Amino acid sequence: MTEMNAVVEDDATLPAPAIFLAPATLAPATLAPAPLVPVTVVIVNHNAGDLLSDCLVSVLQQAQEIVVVDNASAPDGFEPSIAVFEPHPRVHVIRSPTNLGFACGCNLGAEVATQPLVLFLNPDCVVESGSLARLCAALEQHPKAAMAGGLLTYVNGLEQGGGRRAVPTPWRSFVRAFGLARLSRRWPALFNDFHLHQEPLPQEPLKVEAISGACMLVKRDAMDDFGLFDEGYFLHCEDLDYCMRARGRGWDILFVPSAPVVHHKGVCSRNRELFVEWHKHRGMVRFYGHHFRHQYPAGLMLVVAVGVWVRFAAVASRLVVGRLLARATGLLRATNRRPRMPAFRPTPIEGLNLSTARPSGPMLS
Repeated sequence: MTEMNAVVEDDATLPAPAIFLAPATLAPATLAPAPLVPVTVVIVNHNAGDLLSDCLVSVLQQAQEIVVVDNASAPDGFEPSIAVFEPHPRVHVIRSPTNLGFACGCNLGAEVATQPLVLFLNPDCVVESGSLARLCAALEQHPKAAMAGGLLTYVNGLEQGGGRRAVPTPWRSFVRAFGLARLSRRWPALFNDFHLHQEPLPQEPLKVEAISGACMLVKRDAMDDFGLFDEGYFLHCEDLDYCMRARGRGWDILFVPSAPVVHHKGVCSRNRELFVEWHKHRGMVRFYGHHFRHQYPAGLMLVVAVGVWVRFAAVASRLVVGRLLARATGLLRATNRRPRMPAFRPTPIEGLNLSTARPSGPMLS
């Protein structure tokens, strides 16, 4: 047995995941590791760095199988992180020479999965001990449910938006874009927001219209019914499309509040914000066109598409201006830090008092 295999064959020797706070409404997390559940965890990675290690530690203690699909990450970031885990018998790694996008990466992992349940998980997520078992239990108790999502939180335990939500129809998106959601107190059916994290946290699993692809547990037999992810989405909105297709086939979707998952949201895309925003808005146009073009007049759908790209132009302008300002500020600070030349001080001449000396001849103009 090699030294590396000796390290990775015992889960107890793996590095501890990052510490996070569970929401105050939940029971304290047990310190004992949860039993392994029949789940294949599919993690699509792109330059997640050390966060991938924390993610892998958290799921290795809970799932039977882990598949990491790397979408052409920088080798100096990915290879050191995966080297400790790849020899593990329950870890499989797929390396793509190009960035195929999130949907395609998920499909690559799902195609080699051997377990009856598949968890699609972002590499910047840490699954609390026992959360995966609670997700599995929720699906077992609800035969009509195709998928379940956990409680996505920030490190401080506050719930993130997107973990439980209504489908962002063109009307709901209009309400959110123009701040009309505040009218929902008086007319909730007309002006409700599609993000539900502002509502009280339920005590039991709740049927919702959509969950986040950052943490999405799906039954294999349900996937056989409505298929894999639509690879026409590169990044963002593929999870909404997947939920719509599942509900269109008569399946339910569950939000499980007792299954907390810390999501370090935005860390992986921090250095490529414009790239991410482009694909997000492109995905929005595809999503609206695919699911709502038969429900809304063509003129309204055109207005929606124009609105999406106007929004992208505004976001892109803000990002570009922000970069230029940051660069200008950096250059200004660098200029101010440059060492100044010492003041010229003439060498004293014996017998001559320079402080009182004056030229004796006429000044030349």
